[in-house]
Amino acid sequence: MTFRLQDYLFELPKDLIAQEPVRPRDSARLFVIHRKPLHFEHRIFRELPQILDDRYVLVLNETRVIPARVYGVRRKTGGKVELLFVRFLPKENRAETMVRSRGRLQPDEWIDAGSAAFRLLERTPEGRWHVEYLGETDLLTYLQRQGTMPLPPYIKRPPRREDRTWYQTVYARKPGAIAAPTAGLHFTPRVLKRLRERGVQILSLVLHVGIGTFRPIKTEDIRQHKMDAEAYEIPDAVAEALLHARDEGKKILACGTTVTRALETWAWDQGSRKGWTELFIYPPFRFQVVDALLTNFHLPGGTPVLLVSAFVGRETLLTAYQEAIRLRYRFFSYGDAMLIL
Repeated sequence: MTFRLQDYLFELPKDLIAQEPVRPRDSARLFVIHRKPLHFEHRIFRELPQILDDRYVLVLNETRVIPARVYGVRRKTGGKVELLFVRFLPKENRAETMVRSRGRLQPDEWIDAGSAAFRLLERTPEGRWHVEYLGETDLLTYLQRQGTMPLPPYIKRPPRREDRTWYQTVYARKPGAIAAPTAGLHFTPRVLKRLRERGVQILSLVLHVGIGTFRPIKTEDIRQHKMDAEAYEIPDAVAEALLHARDEGKKILACGTTVTRALETWAWDQGSRKGWTELFIYPPFRFQVVDALLTNFHLPGGTPVLLVSAFVGRETLLTAYQEAIRLRYRFFSYGDAMLIL
């Protein structure tokens, strides 16, 4: 067992980092890892209903990505500012925000952004800002109308209007994420319909994806990394359905690392179905709920790679990634999918 960050790194050609989604969504490639016996299979995502059957329960994350990035100007200098709204604070019209500006920002400074203005209140120990919003509507409505989608930094192009649809799952319901649960981006209504026809039970929970998705591990010993807290909720009916499914011997298939963290938090927190999770999953984590995993191809050395390594084994995952690179699979948020059975 290794806890060295360097052992979870790999070389990735930059041209394999997907800058656009494939269309239609379900035409993405699907790399299947069968664990017993270990072998690889190469499919297309729309063939997922041919692989799964009534032995599986599929759990989705129905969080909805907020257009959380806003561009404005400093009122006192006219300098350009970029704001990324990380989470809403308990007090109305206040939020925790990442603010980028060339000049040094000061408390009580105002930033103008379209029909709204933001006052910087205080800086957090992590270097973010608590800001107060002043506008004609509530903050969420303002962001929905005037914000841009917070595409990951490895997508080297400006967000387009189409990203409001592309960077959103077809089943997204509850606004609150600043990053998409990307394993779900490949689903289409027809794939979901065919899965149900095959007897696959489909359940939904919510984990609002935060900036931890992008934040790299900076400690050489991975055990010293601390995850950012993310809000999650597992509805009572879903929890009961999962318990019933386990009693029947069905396999729980988590769609993505976010669903995995929510479900395993539920198990490790002795049945807590709502709250904030800081669960950091890395080898040799013992999974208590998740039996199978649908995921994307992740950043070298990132927390999702560690989670998937814990699930399938580091050597197996890195071997699979090398084959994916050789076969020119597309990586990261807008890339292809991996199914681990």
